Amino acid sequence: MVRNTIRGGLCALLLAGAGAVHAQAPVKIGFITTLSTPAGYIGEDERDGFSLAIKQGGGKLGGVPVELVVEDDALKPANAKQAADRMLQSGIKLFTGVNFSNVLAAVAPGVLRDGAYYVSLNPGPSTFAGEKCDKNYFVASYQNDAYHSAGGHAANELGYKRVVLLAPNYQAGRDALAGFKRTYKGEVVAEIYTKLDQSDFSVEMARVRSLAPDAVYQFHPGGAGINFAKQYANSGLNKTVPMLMPAFSMDGRMLAASGASAEGFYTVGMWSTEMDNPQSRAFVKAFTETYGRKPTDYGMQAYDTALLIGSALKAVNGDLSKGDAFRAALLKADFQSLRGKFRFNHNHHPIQDYYLMRIERGGNEFVPKVVRKVISDDKDAYADQCKL
Repeated sequence: MVRNTIRGGLCALLLAGAGAVHAQAPVKIGFITTLSTPAGYIGEDERDGFSLAIKQGGGKLGGVPVELVVEDDALKPANAKQAADRMLQSGIKLFTGVNFSNVLAAVAPGVLRDGAYYVSLNPGPSTFAGEKCDKNYFVASYQNDAYHSAGGHAANELGYKRVVLLAPNYQAGRDALAGFKRTYKGEVVAEIYTKLDQSDFSVEMARVRSLAPDAVYQFHPGGAGINFAKQYANSGLNKTVPMLMPAFSMDGRMLAASGASAEGFYTVGMWSTEMDNPQSRAFVKAFTETYGRKPTDYGMQAYDTALLIGSALKAVNGDLSKGDAFRAALLKADFQSLRGKFRFNHNHHPIQDYYLMRIERGGNEFVPKVVRKVISDDKDAYADQCKL
């Protein structure tokens, strides 16, 4: 009897131990992003911002152990889709990381069809904000139009009556100009679409000069944006035609590369490294100390996305099979955003504030100084079409 009791006790202990080990297995997060090509620094900042939150949590998000599975999509939708398919087959149920709308369009449908979750840390294409919204799809950054609708408001406040618009000819570029026109009250003199990987903008510069607008509103992220800013300054247009753009068309890495070429340009966004709140200051300090550079908006959004995911993982103790509870926790957004106010609309896209910034010299560098808030509690224009 004693021997049986001991054997039974040992079995119970072994089962309990096995259960504990199982409970502590890390939740794998599929992180597909652009790490190569000239836009690779964007994915680098996103990966590093997300990883910083994990490091600060001791390898956990929301107290739940996590493992980040990273793949480079090389800015090719087909690559990203193949990576997502491989991850789904390996059992991964939670995804983030994509930084371009055309790539997200290739990844999200398959992830969602498989019953997995996608939490966007950057792109927010209009197609997924309205009729094609999904219960397992959340956007922790912005809906693509939003920055640009704020840009339209800013252009009105700055007194620009005639504006030329420029953007790459892909989903986010088209959303950008649609968003600007939604709120801008002046005359759009011309709408110019460029190639996504374009590096020479001499033809566009000549056209802007001939049209002589009050200002230019342009959206070109990454390397294209750096080239655009430098060529704009070299052409002398910066002295006669002011430039207004979303913050991710002149982020911190782009500022470092553009230097004085960007001085005096206006940007619109939801956050700046100069934002004066405790959590933002602490993040900028930690990111700079960890990686030896200041974070971009992309790094901030990734860090916020990690905190958001952590808040939901905590609510279900890492058990993604508790779908209703996990979705409810994501929607609750119970975390302290670096940008200040943050909450979700019913279509799982943010309601948040936007600011006007001006690029000014700050010591031996150029920084986006906050001028004023231009929109409070902004909601995207597609939410009414979402049936969630």
